[in-house]
Amino acid sequence: MSVPPLPEGEPAPTLADPHHLLEGYLDYYRNTLLRKASALPEEELRAPRLPSGWTPLELIRHLQYVEQRWLSWGFAAEQVPDPWGDRGSGRAEDRWQVPAGTSTQQVLDAFAGQCERSRRITAAAQLGQRAARGGRFGTEEEAPTLAWILFHLLQEYARHVGQLDVVVELAGYGTGE
Repeated sequence: MSVPPLPEGEPAPTLADPHHLLEGYLDYYRNTLLRKASALPEEELRAPRLPSGWTPLELIRHLQYVEQRWLSWGFAAEQVPDPWGDRGSGRAEDRWQVPAGTSTQQVLDAFAGQCERSRRITAAAQLGQRAARGGRFGTEEEAPTLAWILFHLLQEYARHVGQLDVVVELAGYGTGE
């Protein structure tokens, strides 16, 4: 598994700027996700280990779409062809999926591309700025701030990286870190 280069480690403990701290921790979790997944051979990346049935490769693709839904389609109000494309039929309530014939490298490249797009979006905005209307959010009242979106993404990554910890351990490829 070829892991795209991302900044490693947690942000410096002396970092006080909230914007850089949030972006730094988001990169930390992106990198941790890929590092943990890289411990698994191809067959384990495509094998479900938990009763919910998702695979590590589906998890990576899901997080690519989570970032797209919250930052590209959400915050930047970009028109995206299928914001729920990580789901079976494109409905929010469906289970994650990787389309047949999609290689691991294609999933990793799409994830890396979305992460880079997300970085550009967050770097160009202020934490107190509300999401643009016309994408995911139709009214000013429902448009969250960039700070809220980044906190939401951090909790999503933290939860899923913890779940991946369990999957990697169940597959027999180590624990923690």
